[in-house]
Amino acid sequence: MRSVTYSMSLSLDGYIVGPDGGFNWSEPDEDVFSLAMDEVRGLGVHLLGRRLYETMLYWETADQDPSLDAPTLEFAALWNALPKVVFSTTLSEVRASNTRLASGTPAEEIERLRAEPGEGDIAIGGAGLAADVAALDLIDEYRIRTYPVLVGGGTPFFAQHERRVDLDLVETRAVGSAAVVYSRYRVRR
Repeated sequence: MRSVTYSMSLSLDGYIVGPDGGFNWSEPDEDVFSLAMDEVRGLGVHLLGRRLYETMLYWETADQDPSLDAPTLEFAALWNALPKVVFSTTLSEVRASNTRLASGTPAEEIERLRAEPGEGDIAIGGAGLAADVAALDLIDEYRIRTYPVLVGGGTPFFAQHERRVDLDLVETRAVGSAAVVYSRYRVRR
């Protein structure tokens, strides 16, 4: 069965964006970028909330920028080829390749995707969507890139659902020159 993963960068104090909505502190160096590309290569589909979808629209035309290096162009190609499902109550259509609006709830979409033939994980992107999926106990693995910065508030990586979730550490390692700590945790069932 395909695993559901939630992977994002976060500050040491637990936020994916700061109080101003910015995340420039999480710009990856070459090693962290390579790690993110490896994660995308292992995906079969990516489920996104509206805000993350709008942020990632940049990659739709990134390949037209002659100043980008080969790894960045490779990421654009990987991202654009990846099937994506957007959850939104405000969008009536999506403009990205290989992307569709969700036709059901997160639980229904995940159940449908797990039942379909195919390989690769089902990734969750966006804190709001991840909170909804976590509340339904559908996340199998958390993949966290922790940056050595305290942003003092913003959007938290983990939802505050006041329930305990036991995790098993699968992997942890320092990555890149920015001393990013990459950790993978499986949900103990």
